[in-house]
Amino acid sequence: MIENKKRRPTRRLWVGKVPVGGGAPITVQSMTNTDTRDIEATVAQINRLTKAGCEIVRVAVMDQEAASALSKIKARIAVPLIADIHFDYRLALAALKAGIDGLRINPGNIGSRERVQRVVKEALARQVPIRIGVNAGSLAREEMVKYGGVTAEAMVASAKKHIRILEDMNFTLIKVSLKAAEVPLMLAAYRQLADEIDYPLHLGVTEAGCGLEGAVKSAVGIGILLAEGIGDTIRVSLTGDPVQEVRAAYAILGALNLRRRGIELISCPTCGRCQIDLEMVAARVQAGLEDIDKPIKVAVMGCVVNGPGEARQADVGVAGGPGFGVLFRRGKPIKKLKEAELASALIAEVKRLAAEAEKEEQNAHK
Repeated sequence: MIENKKRRPTRRLWVGKVPVGGGAPITVQSMTNTDTRDIEATVAQINRLTKAGCEIVRVAVMDQEAASALSKIKARIAVPLIADIHFDYRLALAALKAGIDGLRINPGNIGSRERVQRVVKEALARQVPIRIGVNAGSLAREEMVKYGGVTAEAMVASAKKHIRILEDMNFTLIKVSLKAAEVPLMLAAYRQLADEIDYPLHLGVTEAGCGLEGAVKSAVGIGILLAEGIGDTIRVSLTGDPVQEVRAAYAILGALNLRRRGIELISCPTCGRCQIDLEMVAARVQAGLEDIDKPIKVAVMGCVVNGPGEARQADVGVAGGPGFGVLFRRGKPIKKLKEAELASALIAEVKRLAAEAEKEEQNAHK
């Protein structure tokens, strides 16, 4: 097995009770797309994200009404809450007083040094980290003029400028992101900054797009950096339901053997040898097991060439024949089933395995 490069050493900070950097597990983040002022909708979406495995959630804070909603939202969720704020330092102060666990601001765009100092003082008193978020789409003109446009060098210079502002105020609870919609630009920026600072890095391909295309762009950009040992926390930015961001993030981490959550579905691409409706079986299995959070490898295979071997190597699997299949559990064949029974039998067996794993975990904590 090809091993990932040793992770880049970084400082550790805490977002609420979640460690980021310093060798901590790579955390999965997302951002709500509800109106933060709508407390019920925002809480409902955060709880859906939490159920999917999201460990840190960010919300947009556009005005004082949204800032006032933060304490009510935080009281009803189980994960750390980050306030995303631009331009108005008063919103950052209000968010801190509401008890948020992290800020996403750029010190250079929230006002005078005195105003930044007020935010930093409050954040330091509460040990609330600040993420400096540089985005290729909103670089300051001075950086673009100096470095000849939207370049990796311009993005890194912008990040370092914001870092210096905080460091000059003796604030070092810092995370940094350098997001771009173009994967090569994002890769170059993160690689360059990773060689120059030891703060934790938040990875992401911004405005990645919808569905498959967005997931692929994110997987390429985030995955390459993680494989190089760069990155401490990630967000997959997809248009639509943010729960899909969380699922995509765990798929990236799982593919690199960095973290696993939920099932890993192995299924063959099908060919002329396949003699069952494998696409239907795989789709039913995936839908039926989407709420399983235990790291279980599941194989859905369609023929006798690779099927039995893959099914045996999985925790639970089926290998298809002409109108039938054999159900395997941890290397041993359990029973022969008709094609129509395969999906339901496989789902039931995985749920039994997950329940056993849950019971073992509970006993271990007694």
